[in-house]
Amino acid sequence: MGKATESIHGHGFGDEVGSVVPPIYLTTPFRQVIEAQLSDRGLDLKYSREENPTVRYLERVLARLEGGVDALATNNGMAAISTILMTILKSGLRLILPAEVYGTTLGLAINMRKFGVETVVTMPETKDLAEAIKANPGSVVIVETITNPMLRVIDVDHLIKVSRDTGSTLIVDNTMATPVLYRPIEHGAELVVHSATKYISGHNDVLAGVIVSSSQSIINDAWQWRRRLGTIIQPLDAYLVLRGVKTMNLRVRRHCENAMAVADFLSNHPKVREVYYPGLKSSAYHELASRMFNGLYGGIVSFKIKGGREEAREFLNALSMVKPAPSFGGPESLITYPITSAAQPIPDEYKAKLGIDESLLRLSVGLEDPEDIISDLDNALRRIP
Repeated sequence: MGKATESIHGHGFGDEVGSVVPPIYLTTPFRQVIEAQLSDRGLDLKYSREENPTVRYLERVLARLEGGVDALATNNGMAAISTILMTILKSGLRLILPAEVYGTTLGLAINMRKFGVETVVTMPETKDLAEAIKANPGSVVIVETITNPMLRVIDVDHLIKVSRDTGSTLIVDNTMATPVLYRPIEHGAELVVHSATKYISGHNDVLAGVIVSSSQSIINDAWQWRRRLGTIIQPLDAYLVLRGVKTMNLRVRRHCENAMAVADFLSNHPKVREVYYPGLKSSAYHELASRMFNGLYGGIVSFKIKGGREEAREFLNALSMVKPAPSFGGPESLITYPITSAAQPIPDEYKAKLGIDESLLRLSVGLEDPEDIISDLDNALRRIP
Protein backbone atom coordinates (compact mmCIF):
# COMPACT_ATOMS: atom_id res chain seq x y z
CA MET A 1 0.00 0.00 0.00
CA GLY A 2 1.41 3.40 -1.00
CA LYS A 3 1.98 6.14 1.55
CA ALA A 4 -0.79 8.37 0.18
CA THR A 5 -3.19 5.44 0.42
CA GLU A 6 -2.01 4.57 3.92
CA SER A 7 -2.63 8.12 5.09
CA ILE A 8 -6.30 7.66 4.15
CA HIS A 9 -6.93 3.99 4.94
CA GLY A 10 -4.16 3.05 7.38
CA HIS A 11 -6.38 3.35 10.47
CA GLY A 12 -8.04 0.02 9.62
CA PHE A 13 -11.40 1.14 10.99
CA GLY A 14 -14.64 -0.68 10.28
CA ASP A 15 -17.91 -1.02 12.19
CA GLU A 16 -21.31 -2.65 12.00
CA VAL A 17 -23.04 0.37 10.45
CA GLY A 18 -20.46 0.82 7.71
CA SER A 19 -19.10 4.25 8.67
CA VAL A 20 -16.24 5.30 6.41
CA VAL A 21 -14.77 7.76 8.92
CA PRO A 22 -13.63 6.63 12.40
CA PRO A 23 -15.84 8.17 15.11
CA ILE A 24 -14.81 10.40 18.01
CA TYR A 25 -14.92 8.46 21.28
CA LEU A 26 -15.50 11.21 23.83
CA THR A 27 -16.00 8.85 26.76
CA THR A 28 -13.74 9.15 29.79
CA PRO A 29 -14.18 5.63 31.27
CA PHE A 30 -14.81 2.31 29.54
CA ARG A 31 -16.85 -0.59 30.89
CA GLN A 32 -14.86 -2.69 33.41
CA VAL A 33 -16.46 -5.47 35.44
CA ILE A 34 -13.32 -7.02 36.99
CA GLU A 35 -10.41 -6.94 34.58
CA ALA A 36 -10.07 -4.09 32.11
CA GLN A 37 -10.77 -4.62 28.44
CA LEU A 38 -7.63 -4.63 26.31
CA SER A 39 -6.89 -2.41 23.34
CA ASP A 40 -5.64 -3.88 20.07
CA ARG A 41 -2.06 -3.71 21.38
CA GLY A 42 -2.96 -5.59 24.57
CA LEU A 43 -2.91 -2.62 26.95
CA ASP A 44 -5.68 -1.58 29.34
CA LEU A 45 -8.69 0.09 27.75
CA LYS A 46 -10.38 1.49 30.82
CA TYR A 47 -9.74 5.25 30.89
CA SER A 48 -9.09 7.74 28.08
CA ARG A 49 -6.00 9.16 29.78
CA GLU A 50 -4.39 5.83 28.96
CA GLU A 51 -5.96 4.54 25.76
CA ASN A 52 -8.74 5.73 23.45
CA PRO A 53 -10.04 4.19 20.19
CA THR A 54 -9.99 7.47 18.22
CA VAL A 55 -6.39 8.00 19.29
CA ARG A 56 -5.54 4.44 18.26
CA TYR A 57 -6.86 5.03 14.74
CA LEU A 58 -4.52 8.00 14.42
CA GLU A 59 -1.57 6.10 15.89
CA ARG A 60 -1.99 3.26 13.39
CA VAL A 61 -1.85 5.67 10.46
CA LEU A 62 1.19 7.54 11.77
CA ALA A 63 3.06 4.32 12.57
CA ARG A 64 2.51 3.07 9.04
CA LEU A 65 3.51 6.37 7.44
CA GLU A 66 6.81 6.42 9.34
CA GLY A 67 7.42 2.69 8.95
CA GLY A 68 7.31 1.97 12.69
CA VAL A 69 5.75 -0.94 14.54
CA ASP A 70 3.58 1.38 16.63
CA ALA A 71 3.06 5.00 17.66
CA LEU A 72 1.84 7.11 20.57
CA ALA A 73 -0.07 10.32 19.94
CA THR A 74 0.44 13.17 22.41
CA ASN A 75 -1.23 16.50 23.03
CA ASN A 76 1.61 18.52 21.40
CA GLY A 77 5.12 18.14 20.05
CA MET A 78 6.86 19.00 23.31
CA ALA A 79 4.73 16.36 25.05
CA ALA A 80 6.11 13.80 22.59
CA ILE A 81 9.69 14.85 23.29
CA SER A 82 9.30 15.08 27.08
CA THR A 83 7.48 11.73 27.23
CA ILE A 84 10.16 9.85 25.29
CA LEU A 85 12.96 11.52 27.27
CA MET A 86 11.33 10.49 30.54
CA THR A 87 11.08 6.98 29.11
CA ILE A 88 14.69 6.44 28.06
CA LEU A 89 16.80 8.82 30.17
CA LYS A 90 18.18 8.00 33.58
CA SER A 91 20.63 9.63 35.97
CA GLY A 92 24.20 9.44 34.72
CA LEU A 93 23.36 9.38 31.01
CA ARG A 94 24.42 12.07 28.58
CA LEU A 95 21.97 13.85 26.31
CA ILE A 96 23.47 15.21 23.08
CA LEU A 97 21.76 17.74 20.84
CA PRO A 98 22.74 20.56 18.48
CA ALA A 99 22.64 24.21 19.48
CA GLU A 100 20.29 24.86 16.58
CA VAL A 101 17.22 22.99 17.66
CA TYR A 102 13.74 24.14 18.63
CA GLY A 103 14.42 26.48 21.55
CA THR A 104 12.00 24.79 23.95
CA THR A 105 13.60 21.40 23.21
CA LEU A 106 16.99 22.90 24.05
CA GLY A 107 15.61 24.42 27.25
CA LEU A 108 14.10 21.09 28.31
CA ALA A 109 17.38 19.27 27.59
CA ILE A 110 19.44 21.73 29.61
CA ASN A 111 17.01 21.46 32.54
CA MET A 112 17.34 17.68 32.58
CA ARG A 113 20.59 18.33 34.46
CA LYS A 114 18.52 18.63 37.65
CA PHE A 115 17.79 14.91 37.27
CA GLY A 116 21.45 13.96 36.93
CA VAL A 117 21.53 13.93 33.12
CA GLU A 118 24.52 15.69 31.57
CA THR A 119 23.60 17.75 28.51
CA VAL A 120 26.15 18.05 25.71
CA VAL A 121 25.43 20.83 23.19
CA THR A 122 27.27 20.77 19.87
CA MET A 123 27.18 22.67 16.62
CA PRO A 124 24.47 21.54 14.18
CA GLU A 125 26.65 19.98 11.51
CA THR A 126 26.72 16.23 10.89
CA LYS A 127 30.45 15.97 11.59
CA ASP A 128 30.15 17.81 14.93
CA LEU A 129 27.26 15.64 16.03
CA ALA A 130 29.06 12.46 14.96
CA GLU A 131 32.17 13.46 16.92
CA ALA A 132 30.09 14.19 20.01
CA ILE A 133 28.37 10.80 19.78
CA LYS A 134 31.70 8.98 19.37
CA ALA A 135 33.10 10.85 22.38
CA ASN A 136 30.06 9.96 24.50
CA PRO A 137 29.07 6.34 23.75
CA GLY A 138 25.80 5.14 25.19
CA SER A 139 24.23 8.60 25.04
CA VAL A 140 20.76 9.73 24.02
CA VAL A 141 20.86 11.99 20.95
CA ILE A 142 18.21 14.37 19.57
CA VAL A 143 18.50 15.76 16.04
CA GLU A 144 16.13 17.51 13.65
CA THR A 145 16.20 16.28 10.04
CA ILE A 146 16.09 19.92 8.89
CA THR A 147 17.14 22.48 11.48
CA ASN A 148 15.04 25.42 12.56
CA PRO A 149 15.45 28.24 11.49
CA MET A 150 18.63 28.03 9.36
CA LEU A 151 17.49 24.94 7.39
CA ARG A 152 20.67 22.93 7.73
CA VAL A 153 20.16 19.35 6.53
CA ILE A 154 21.51 16.65 8.85
CA ASP A 155 22.88 13.43 7.38
CA VAL A 156 20.63 11.28 9.53
CA ASP A 157 21.72 8.07 7.77
CA HIS A 158 25.28 8.66 8.96
CA LEU A 159 24.22 9.49 12.51
CA ILE A 160 22.09 6.34 12.64
CA LYS A 161 25.21 4.29 11.90
CA VAL A 162 27.37 6.21 14.40
CA SER A 163 24.71 5.84 17.10
CA ARG A 164 24.37 2.12 16.47
CA ASP A 165 28.16 1.65 16.57
CA THR A 166 28.45 3.48 19.90
CA GLY A 167 25.41 2.00 21.62
CA SER A 168 23.65 5.37 21.61
CA THR A 169 19.94 6.04 21.15
CA LEU A 170 19.03 8.46 18.36
CA ILE A 171 15.75 10.41 18.43
CA VAL A 172 14.95 12.05 15.08
CA ASP A 173 12.60 15.02 15.09
CA ASN A 174 11.16 14.69 11.59
CA THR A 175 8.65 17.56 11.85
CA MET A 176 10.06 19.73 9.07
CA ALA A 177 10.78 16.91 6.63
CA THR A 178 7.61 14.87 7.27
CA PRO A 179 7.30 11.24 6.11
CA VAL A 180 6.73 12.59 2.60
CA LEU A 181 10.37 13.69 2.29
CA TYR A 182 12.15 11.22 4.56
CA ARG A 183 11.35 8.26 6.82
CA PRO A 184 14.17 7.73 9.37
CA ILE A 185 12.94 4.35 10.62
CA GLU A 186 13.26 2.86 7.13
CA HIS A 187 16.93 3.92 7.29
CA GLY A 188 17.51 2.24 10.66
CA ALA A 189 16.43 4.84 13.23
CA GLU A 190 14.71 3.53 16.35
CA LEU A 191 12.72 6.61 17.37
CA VAL A 192 10.99 9.43 15.49
CA VAL A 193 9.02 12.32 16.96
CA HIS A 194 6.85 15.00 15.34
CA SER A 195 5.04 18.11 16.25
CA ALA A 196 1.92 16.91 14.43
CA THR A 197 0.61 20.44 14.92
CA LYS A 198 2.52 21.29 11.76
CA TYR A 199 2.39 19.46 8.42
CA ILE A 200 0.75 16.26 9.65
CA SER A 201 -2.46 17.97 10.79
CA GLY A 202 -1.76 20.78 8.36
CA HIS A 203 -4.47 23.34 9.11
CA ASN A 204 -3.17 25.60 11.91
CA ASP A 205 -6.06 24.56 14.14
CA VAL A 206 -4.92 21.75 16.45
CA LEU A 207 -2.02 20.92 18.79
CA ALA A 208 -0.62 17.39 18.50
CA GLY A 209 2.53 15.31 18.76
CA VAL A 210 3.59 11.75 18.01
CA ILE A 211 6.24 9.22 18.98
CA VAL A 212 6.92 6.43 16.46
CA SER A 213 9.30 3.54 17.09
CA SER A 214 10.63 0.40 15.47
CA SER A 215 10.52 -1.23 18.93
CA GLN A 216 7.25 -2.31 20.53
CA SER A 217 8.94 -2.54 23.93
CA ILE A 218 9.94 1.15 23.75
CA ILE A 219 6.38 2.08 22.80
CA ASN A 220 5.02 0.03 25.72
CA ASP A 221 7.41 1.74 28.14
CA ALA A 222 6.56 5.16 26.69
CA TRP A 223 2.84 4.32 27.00
CA GLN A 224 3.35 3.94 30.74
CA TRP A 225 5.07 7.34 30.91
CA ARG A 226 2.38 8.96 28.79
CA ARG A 227 -0.19 7.55 31.22
CA ARG A 228 1.74 8.89 34.23
CA LEU A 229 2.39 12.29 32.69
CA GLY A 230 -1.08 12.70 31.19
CA THR A 231 0.29 13.66 27.76
CA ILE A 232 -2.17 11.71 25.59
CA ILE A 233 -3.90 13.66 22.80
CA GLN A 234 -7.60 14.35 23.31
CA PRO A 235 -10.07 12.41 21.09
CA LEU A 236 -11.41 15.45 19.24
CA ASP A 237 -7.87 16.62 18.48
CA ALA A 238 -6.93 13.13 17.32
CA TYR A 239 -9.92 13.20 14.95
CA LEU A 240 -8.80 16.54 13.51
CA VAL A 241 -5.26 15.26 12.94
CA LEU A 242 -6.62 12.09 11.37
CA ARG A 243 -8.68 14.22 9.02
CA GLY A 244 -5.72 16.43 8.14
CA VAL A 245 -3.24 13.64 7.52
CA LYS A 246 -5.38 12.29 4.67
CA THR A 247 -4.19 15.15 2.45
CA MET A 248 -0.63 15.43 3.81
CA ASN A 249 1.00 13.87 0.76
CA LEU A 250 -0.66 16.35 -1.60
CA ARG A 251 -0.22 19.33 0.72
CA VAL A 252 3.47 18.81 1.43
CA ARG A 253 4.30 18.48 -2.25
CA ARG A 254 2.50 21.76 -2.98
CA HIS A 255 4.26 23.43 -0.04
CA CYS A 256 7.58 22.33 -1.54
CA GLU A 257 6.71 23.58 -5.02
CA ASN A 258 5.62 26.96 -3.68
CA ALA A 259 8.69 27.23 -1.44
CA MET A 260 11.00 26.60 -4.39
CA ALA A 261 9.34 29.39 -6.36
CA VAL A 262 9.55 31.78 -3.39
CA ALA A 263 13.20 30.91 -2.73
CA ASP A 264 14.09 31.62 -6.37
CA PHE A 265 12.29 34.97 -6.17
CA LEU A 266 13.96 36.02 -2.91
CA SER A 267 17.40 35.01 -4.20
CA ASN A 268 17.17 37.73 -6.82
CA HIS A 269 15.58 40.48 -4.74
CA PRO A 270 17.71 43.60 -4.09
CA LYS A 271 16.42 43.96 -0.49
CA VAL A 272 17.37 40.38 0.45
CA ARG A 273 20.90 39.68 1.63
CA GLU A 274 20.84 35.88 1.80
CA VAL A 275 18.38 33.00 1.29
CA TYR A 276 18.49 29.66 3.13
CA TYR A 277 16.71 26.85 1.32
CA PRO A 278 18.19 23.42 0.53
CA GLY A 279 16.43 23.36 -2.84
CA LEU A 280 18.69 26.12 -4.13
CA LYS A 281 21.76 24.87 -5.94
CA SER A 282 23.76 27.50 -4.07
CA SER A 283 22.90 25.86 -0.73
CA ALA A 284 25.68 23.94 1.00
CA TYR A 285 23.07 21.25 1.75
CA HIS A 286 21.61 20.89 -1.75
CA GLU A 287 23.45 17.69 -2.67
CA LEU A 288 22.64 15.98 0.64
CA ALA A 289 19.01 17.12 0.50
CA SER A 290 18.68 15.86 -3.07
CA ARG A 291 19.94 12.44 -1.99
CA MET A 292 17.77 12.24 1.13
CA PHE A 293 14.52 13.85 0.04
CA ASN A 294 13.84 12.55 -3.49
CA GLY A 295 13.68 15.93 -5.20
CA LEU A 296 11.60 17.71 -2.54
CA TYR A 297 13.15 20.30 -0.23
CA GLY A 298 10.53 21.33 2.33
CA GLY A 299 8.06 24.15 2.71
CA ILE A 300 10.16 26.58 4.78
CA VAL A 301 12.34 29.37 3.39
CA SER A 302 14.52 31.48 5.68
CA PHE A 303 16.15 34.68 4.52
CA LYS A 304 18.00 37.76 5.72
CA ILE A 305 16.91 41.22 4.69
CA LYS A 306 19.23 44.18 4.28
CA GLY A 307 18.87 45.86 7.64
CA GLY A 308 18.03 44.82 11.18
CA ARG A 309 15.18 44.83 13.68
CA GLU A 310 13.54 48.06 12.51
CA GLU A 311 13.67 47.07 8.85
CA ALA A 312 12.23 43.67 9.80
CA ARG A 313 9.42 45.41 11.69
CA GLU A 314 8.70 47.62 8.68
CA PHE A 315 8.61 44.60 6.40
CA LEU A 316 6.36 42.50 8.67
CA ASN A 317 3.91 45.36 9.17
CA ALA A 318 3.68 45.89 5.41
CA LEU A 319 2.62 42.32 4.66
CA SER A 320 -1.01 41.79 3.76
CA MET A 321 -1.77 38.14 2.96
CA VAL A 322 1.26 36.55 4.64
CA LYS A 323 0.64 36.60 8.39
CA PRO A 324 3.34 37.19 11.03
CA ALA A 325 2.79 34.24 13.38
CA PRO A 326 5.03 31.67 15.14
CA SER A 327 4.19 28.33 13.52
CA PHE A 328 4.47 26.50 10.21
CA GLY A 329 2.96 23.77 8.10
CA GLY A 330 -0.56 25.13 7.52
CA PRO A 331 -2.38 26.34 4.40
CA GLU A 332 -1.79 29.98 5.30
CA SER A 333 1.67 31.43 4.66
CA LEU A 334 3.13 32.44 8.02
CA ILE A 335 6.30 34.36 8.74
CA THR A 336 8.15 34.66 12.01
CA TYR A 337 11.06 36.61 13.47
CA PRO A 338 13.16 33.78 14.93
CA ILE A 339 15.30 35.82 17.29
CA THR A 340 12.18 36.69 19.34
CA SER A 341 10.24 33.43 18.76
CA ALA A 342 11.43 29.85 18.20
CA ALA A 343 15.13 30.72 18.54
CA GLN A 344 14.72 33.06 21.50
CA PRO A 345 15.70 30.42 24.14
CA ILE A 346 18.96 29.63 22.31
CA PRO A 347 21.84 31.24 24.27
CA ASP A 348 23.27 34.35 22.62
CA GLU A 349 26.71 32.76 22.27
CA TYR A 350 25.21 30.11 20.01
CA LYS A 351 22.97 32.49 18.08
CA ALA A 352 26.03 34.36 16.83
CA LYS A 353 27.76 31.16 15.71
CA LEU A 354 24.62 29.86 14.06
CA GLY A 355 23.98 33.05 12.07
CA ILE A 356 20.69 33.83 13.83
CA ASP A 357 20.54 37.62 13.96
CA GLU A 358 18.11 40.54 13.74
CA SER A 359 17.94 40.41 9.94
CA LEU A 360 16.68 36.81 9.82
CA LEU A 361 13.09 35.83 8.95
CA ARG A 362 11.55 32.37 8.59
CA LEU A 363 8.72 31.94 6.08
CA SER A 364 6.35 28.97 6.16
CA VAL A 365 5.21 28.95 2.54
CA GLY A 366 1.51 28.11 2.38
CA LEU A 367 -0.82 26.69 -0.22
CA GLU A 368 -1.90 29.94 -1.83
CA ASP A 369 -1.11 30.64 -5.47
CA PRO A 370 2.65 31.23 -5.52
CA GLU A 371 2.22 34.44 -7.54
CA ASP A 372 0.15 35.92 -4.70
CA ILE A 373 2.72 34.96 -2.06
CA ILE A 374 5.51 36.48 -4.11
CA SER A 375 3.54 39.65 -4.81
CA ASP A 376 2.86 40.20 -1.12
CA LEU A 377 6.51 39.64 -0.22
CA ASP A 378 7.68 41.94 -2.99
CA ASN A 379 5.34 44.77 -1.96
CA ALA A 380 6.49 44.50 1.66
CA LEU A 381 10.19 44.29 0.76
CA ARG A 382 9.85 47.48 -1.27
CA ARG A 383 8.86 49.25 1.95
CA ILE A 384 12.30 48.64 3.44
CA PRO A 385 14.38 51.82 3.14
